[in-house]
This record gives sequence, structure tokens and C-alpha cells, in this order.
Amino acid sequence: MKTRKLGNSGPGKNGLEVSALGFGCMGLSFGLGPAVEKAQGLAVIRSAYEQGVTFFDTAEVYGPFTNEELVGEALAGVRDKVVIATKFGFKNARNTEGMDSRPETIRAVTEASLKRLKTDRIDLLYQHRVDPAVPIEDVAGTVKDLIVEGKVLHFGLSEAGVDSIRRAHAVQPVTALQSEYSLWWREPEQSVMPVLKELGIGFVPFSPLGKGFLTGAITTETKFTPGDFRNIVPRFAEDARKANQRLVDVLREIGAGKNATPAQIALAWLLARETWIVPIPGTTKLERLKENLGAAALSLSAEDLRDIEAAIAAVPVQGDRYPAHIQAMVNR
Repeated sequence: MKTRKLGNSGPGKNGLEVSALGFGCMGLSFGLGPAVEKAQGLAVIRSAYEQGVTFFDTAEVYGPFTNEELVGEALAGVRDKVVIATKFGFKNARNTEGMDSRPETIRAVTEASLKRLKTDRIDLLYQHRVDPAVPIEDVAGTVKDLIVEGKVLHFGLSEAGVDSIRRAHAVQPVTALQSEYSLWWREPEQSVMPVLKELGIGFVPFSPLGKGFLTGAITTETKFTPGDFRNIVPRFAEDARKANQRLVDVLREIGAGKNATPAQIALAWLLARETWIVPIPGTTKLERLKENLGAAALSLSAEDLRDIEAAIAAVPVQGDRYPAHIQAMVNR
């Protein structure tokens, strides 16, 4: 798989080189229904590496803790050949308890994450959500100290707004911003992407397949298991799913002419937006993994992109992307 550069900061000032598509490990342990069996999780992560993925995303809150342990075990044998990103920022590693980015918490979480990941450094350490109680300069300064100590190599932010990005970047250059971005959530194009381009910061879209919806595998008949986050997402309400199916139909029609699936078109579209964008689709299934990674070899022409834009413009997406109490954690 071809590689891309995130940011222009860090050792050598050459940015962080990663595979064009990364792998979001969260769903193996957290958020989208029951965690998979350990053997299955190890197999999926290792298969991703074998197919060219070198960029793996996790967080202490995923589980909590178990996802980092899974990633650490899966990649221990190839540690020097991969880039591991993890995150701090939720109180007691639980996203239901609010945020906590106090410097002492960042340090404690980093030490614990290093142990779970079986490594001596974290390649990319994100603040999971901006903490309104802690100045972003203090957060960036703490991570800067960890970089000087060699425990962290690059600094990232997740779901941060323009002001927070600028203030953090002034203290410690930000290598990457991770936020939701896909064909059914394009708000970052108006808010944060211009400043990322200006400052030379990479962009790591999570949920690049709309939490699975853009694959075409989710219909109005789909029942999510208890504990699946999508049960409380307005965009996945039955009426919204019915309306949003038109978007998948458009992707399927476009893909038919390229022998590509809706998921592959959605990922290829992201890759074509900017050279500094690295999506991190996740899955629990080996066949879906192979399908997703196939998007890295799919080339979309300028005409293809115009056709996609025209088609998508005619399909307004229905439903909010988050329930109100979670949207309140997004820094805009």
C-alpha cells in the first residue's frame, strides 16, 4: 500500500509516514456491540498489517483498556514497522464520566498506555476531546514534555475546533487532527480543513464509512445489539435510515461502473480529497477488511469526483450524527 505523510512536525520535521488507509481498532472491543473474541481481534489486526496497513488507532477508553491490550499483543512482533496512535482525555477512561486532561492525568494515562501497548513510545498521542476545564496550552505543553522525554513522538487532537487547534499548535506542533468526516458528514470542510491545510496538519477521518451505513450492509430492517452506540444515534433511527438509503444507492450506482463497492467508493473519495488525509475504517470481519483496503488501489478521476459531488448534492442526509449529550463534547 502507498504511504502518506501526516503533518510536517516531529523528528526530522518530515511528518509521520503511515499507510494511505489506517485501521480503526475501536469496534473490536467497544462501541459497536459486544467485543469480539480475542483470537478474532488478533487475527483482524494482524491481517490488516499483512495487507499493508501500518497505522493502527486505539484509545484507553475503548473497553476501557482492553483494546490497547489487544493492539499491543497483536503488533508486538512488528512494533518497529507500525505506527500506533492512542488517546487520553476522559475521566477514569470512561466517556460517560466527562473529560480530564489535567497534566498529571495525561502523564498517568501515557505511562499506563505504554505498558498495555507493550512499547516504549507512543507514535501519535491524541487528546480525545478538548477539555474546557484545562487550557489547551497546558495540554500541549505536557505532551511536548513527553515528546522531549521520548515517550511520545507526535501530538494529535480529536474533534477539536479551529481556536483550540491554533492555540495548541503554537505550543507543540500538531501532527494530526482526528474527526468524523465522510460523504455523509462534511462539516469539517467548512470548519477545520482550511486551517489544517494552512498549518500543515494531517487529517485522520474516523467513521469514514458512516459507522457502517455507507457499506450498504445496514438497512431499515437491521437490528443493532444492546450496547451498540448506533442505537442512540439519530441518523440511525428507522425513518432516517430509510431516507439515507438513497445515498448508498448513489454510491452503488457509481461503483458499478468501476467494479467497486459503495464502501470502496466512499473511501476512495476521501483519499482523493487531499494527500494529507488518512481514513481509519474499522471492521470485525476479514472479508470487510479486504474490501475496505481495496479502496487504496481505486483511482477516481476529476470527472468521477464531479459526478459524485453532483449525485450526493441531490441526497440530503437525514438525522443528527450524535445525540445532544455527546455532541456537547465536540469542540467547535
